[in-house]
Amino acid sequence: MTSAGLLIIAAVLVVIAGVLAGTEAAVSRVRKVRAQELADAKRRGAKALVVIATDPAPYVNVLLFLRLAAMTTATVLVVLVCVDVWGTTWMSVAVSAGAMLIVNYVMVGVAPRTIGRQKPVQVGLATAPFVRAMARVLGPLTRLLILVGNAITPGKGFRDGPFSSEAELRELVDLAEANQVIEDDERQMIHSVFELGDTLVREVMVPRTEMVFIEKGKTLRQALSLGLRSGFSRIPVIGEGLDDVVGVVYLKDVARRSFDNRDAESIERVESVMRSVTCVPDSKPVDELLREMQAARVHQAIVIDEYGGTAGLVTIEDILEEIVGEITDEYDDTASDLERREDGSIRVPSRMSIDDLGDLLGVELDDDVDTVGGLLAERLGLVPIPGASIVVGGHRLIAESAGGRRNRITSVLVVPVAGDEDERQEPDAGRADG
Repeated sequence: MTSAGLLIIAAVLVVIAGVLAGTEAAVSRVRKVRAQELADAKRRGAKALVVIATDPAPYVNVLLFLRLAAMTTATVLVVLVCVDVWGTTWMSVAVSAGAMLIVNYVMVGVAPRTIGRQKPVQVGLATAPFVRAMARVLGPLTRLLILVGNAITPGKGFRDGPFSSEAELRELVDLAEANQVIEDDERQMIHSVFELGDTLVREVMVPRTEMVFIEKGKTLRQALSLGLRSGFSRIPVIGEGLDDVVGVVYLKDVARRSFDNRDAESIERVESVMRSVTCVPDSKPVDELLREMQAARVHQAIVIDEYGGTAGLVTIEDILEEIVGEITDEYDDTASDLERREDGSIRVPSRMSIDDLGDLLGVELDDDVDTVGGLLAERLGLVPIPGASIVVGGHRLIAESAGGRRNRITSVLVVPVAGDEDERQEPDAGRADG
C-alpha cells in the first residue's frame, strides 16, 4: 500500500478515535433520570441510552478500548510512512511522535470531548445503539483485560476498571473520610453533589399546599402586610386560581413604590408591580435547573406538573439544601414544647398530635389531620401564617410564630375565648384578603 493510502487510513482512524472520545464524554455525563425522560418521549436511541446510563462503567471501558485501538493503529501507520520517507532515523521518530502527539491531543483529547460535554444528550442519543452493540461484542474482552490488569496491580483493583471517573471519585472520597482527611459531613456533601443530577425538581420543591400566594387584584398595602407577616420576600401572584400563576411580587418593589407614593399602597394593585414568573416542569433534574436559574439570575420558579397545573415552587435555597442541609438564619425560631402561661393561655408546638390537643382542651377532634398545624390549615383552607386563627372547643388557636427558611408555623397559642364566640376562621391566612 502506498504512503498516501496509509495516511488516509490513519486520518480515518483519528476521526473514529475522536468520535469515540466524544461519545465517552457524553455517556458519562447523561444521567439515568434524563435518559428515562427521553425514553418516555420516544426519542430514537433513548432506550439504549437508559441502559448505558444505568451502569456506564462497562460501556466506558469498551469505548476506551476502541479509542486506544484506533489511535495505536493510526500511530503505527504514520510511523511506517515516516520510515518509508526518512528510513529508520531519529527524524522518523521525531516527526511521527510529534505529529501524533499534537493530533491526539487536539483531535481526540480536546475537540470531541468538548462537544460531548456540551451536548451530551444529542451525542448520547446518536451513539447509544452503537455503543451498546459494541459492548455486547467486546464486553467480555474488556472484562478479561481488566481482570489481568487487576491481577498484576499491587493491592486491590477496581472490579469495573478505573475508567469510570465518578465511581472512582466516590471511592476516593470514602477513602479520604476513612483516613480522617475529611470529615463525615464533608463526605456526605460531596456525595450529595453527585446525586444532584439524579434528583428531580418535584423532590425538592415546596408543595402547593404550603405555598403562600396573593391575588393580582389585591392592593400594595395588603401585599406588604402579607410579606411582613409571612416572612417571604417573593410571593407568587395568581389570577383565577392557584393553577393560574401570573407573576411574582417582590417585597422590595412594593416597599419602594409605597415609599415613593403613599397613596399608591391603597390605590395600586399587585399586578402593577409584579414581575414575570419562571415555570419549570416537575420532572426536570435539579442540577440542570440550578444552572438555568444561575444563568437567568432567577431565585424562584413555579413548578408545573404533567397536567399543566401548579405543583409547587422551588428556590435556589431548596436546591442548595440538597447539598448542605437545612438552611436557617438568626430570625428562625424552633418548635417549642408545651408551655402554660400566667394569663391562662398555652403555647403548643405545631407538630403536636390533635389527639393530645383534644385531651388538653377536653374536646373530641375528628378532623382528617394529624397535627395542630394541619388542623389550622384544614379549618382555614389556606396556609396558616403568624396571626391566623380558628376557634376550637372554646379556645382560639393562633398561629404564633414561623420557623425555618420556609417560615413554617412552629408554635400555636391556645387562648380561652368567651362562650358566645362562634367557631369561625380568620380570612387572612395564606393570602391577602383585606
